[in-house]
Amino acid sequence: MRKYGLIGRTLEHSFSPAYFEAKFNRECIFDAQYQAYPMEDIAGFRSWMLDSGLLGVNVTIPYKTAIMAQLDRIHPDAQAIGAVNCVAKEGDQLVGYNTDAEGFARSIVPFIENKFERALILGKGGASKAVAHALTGWGMDVFFATRDPQEPKDLGYDALNASTISFFPLIVNCTPLGTFPQTDQCPDLPYEGINAGHFCVDLVYNPPVTLFMQKAQQNGALVMNGLKMLEIQADLSWQIWQRTNG
Repeated sequence: MRKYGLIGRTLEHSFSPAYFEAKFNRECIFDAQYQAYPMEDIAGFRSWMLDSGLLGVNVTIPYKTAIMAQLDRIHPDAQAIGAVNCVAKEGDQLVGYNTDAEGFARSIVPFIENKFERALILGKGGASKAVAHALTGWGMDVFFATRDPQEPKDLGYDALNASTISFFPLIVNCTPLGTFPQTDQCPDLPYEGINAGHFCVDLVYNPPVTLFMQKAQQNGALVMNGLKMLEIQADLSWQIWQRTNG
C-alpha cells in the first residue's frame, strides 16, 4: 500500500483526506491511502517522515515555510516562492515543491481577463507567498495587509480605509479567519470600500461562503472560495508523487 498524507496543526476539518479517498475510488486506485497527521510542531518531521513509510505529504498551516529547513532539496519554484506545500520522498531524500501557486493561478484564470493591475493579499504566511508569486507573474502590483508591516509593500490593517480598499480591485484572503467552526470571523477591513468592480477571493473553503465573502458580495463584488484551488493543487501534488516515486 502506497501511503500519503497531510501534515498541519489543526486538521479535523481538512478537505484533503476525503478528496483523495474520492479520487482513488473514482480512478480505481486501490493500492494507495491518504490520511491526516496533525502535528503540534515539526521539529522531528524529517526523521518521522523517513521512518513512516509515507511517499509524500501535503503541508498546510502553519508549516509551509518552516518545513523548508528539514528538506534535502527544494524545487526552484518553491524556493522562489519561499514556501512548500508538497513533499515527496525521492530515494533517501525529502524534496519540497509548491503546487499552491499554480493551483491558485489556474483557479482564477476564468475570472481575471487581464483587467486587474493591483492586488491586496491579506496575510503573509505560506499561502500568501504562493498567491503573490502567481499574481506578480502576471505583472500585477501586489501589496500585503498584515498586523506587523515591515516591508515597503506591507500595509497595516489599521492603515486601511475605504479609499485604500477601492484602490485594489483584487483582494485575496490568505488568512484562516472564518474557517469552520469560527465562521463568525473575518478580516478586519473597511468593507464599505468594496464595490462591483472588486473580485474577492477567500482561500478558506469551509464554509463555502465565508463572512468575508458575504460582506464583499453585499457590496456587489464577485466572490470565490478556495475549493477549486485546493482541488487543483491536490491533483498537481499527486502528479509529482507519481512522477517521483509512483
